[in-house]
Amino acid sequence: MQVKTFYQLSHDELFSILKTRVAVFVVEQACAYQEIDEVDRAADTLHVFLIQQGEVQAYARCYKPQPSVSAIGRVLVSPECRGKGVAQTLMARAIEACHAHYGPQPIKIAAQTYLTQFYQSLGFVPCGEAYLEDGIEHIDMVLR
Repeated sequence: MQVKTFYQLSHDELFSILKTRVAVFVVEQACAYQEIDEVDRAADTLHVFLIQQGEVQAYARCYKPQPSVSAIGRVLVSPECRGKGVAQTLMARAIEACHAHYGPQPIKIAAQTYLTQFYQSLGFVPCGEAYLEDGIEHIDMVLR
């Protein structure tokens, strides 16, 4: 797994990441929304990813939405890598990157509810009620 800021990404890495994010979040999940945003290029955003043969296998975006909390979002594993432990490796690296870059503070995620048990296995705890985001049920979770 690699960890880079927006400006450290090569053009090919950035293209592969954005192509895969759109394929998963817009096409596969049938959500028409602004997938690429200003958080992507913010100075303190980290892109955690695994690329093999030019294709993104796994990706997560780490950022700091508030001074006292960091966040992990846009978490994905390519369809051909699902169910092979890649998600655990990705999230472990993303959590490690958050702590190393932002310090030891809570990490928030907006998890799709069907993945609640997966995130709980990593130490995240649900906070609040489930809600719809872009037509998909989510729940906020935090790792303290």
